[in-house]
Amino acid sequence: MPVEIEAKMKVDDLAVTRARLQAAGAVQAGDYLEQNVFFDTEDRSLLAADEGLRLRVSTNTITGNRICTITFKGPRQHGQLKSRDETETTVGSFPDAAELLECLGYIRILSFEKRRQSWTYQGCKIELDELPYLGCFVEIEGPGDAVVLKVRQELQLADRPLIRASYIAMLMTHLQERGDAKREVSFEKAIAR
Repeated sequence: MPVEIEAKMKVDDLAVTRARLQAAGAVQAGDYLEQNVFFDTEDRSLLAADEGLRLRVSTNTITGNRICTITFKGPRQHGQLKSRDETETTVGSFPDAAELLECLGYIRILSFEKRRQSWTYQGCKIELDELPYLGCFVEIEGPGDAVVLKVRQELQLADRPLIRASYIAMLMTHLQERGDAKREVSFEKAIAR
């Protein structure tokens, strides 16, 4: 099972990191609007085991092409960086995949949008993410701790605290702290508040 190793940092503005990526010769791989839907059992057994089941449709904002994936994430492993086993596969239809998961007994826990600009540099994927309510983040995912931390240093992000929490955990906390029972988070709904 492949292991996802990443460093995630909150930033005030993605433009600074974008400029550093361009100056370093990184390659932009795409601009996307994602719809992420997380599933769990009625008794939250995946959450209790620190596991995740996600259905995502990622739409390229330039070409309009859509890719739909199902991802299972195992429990977080100990270490400085966030790492966990991850299994992912592409599926043909978002609604059909959602229906299949529901037929297997999974229920929708939270749905949220994310804007993502993807880059590649030094064997790493660098994601510039923006989420409703939470703001802007940079994720650096690579083949090992050393290369991820090296890229983090080169992008002048080493002074930013590492965030081990997932986006879904941060959004759930945000909603719970405000007494908000909403289970669908979008940019439009966030602006309307």
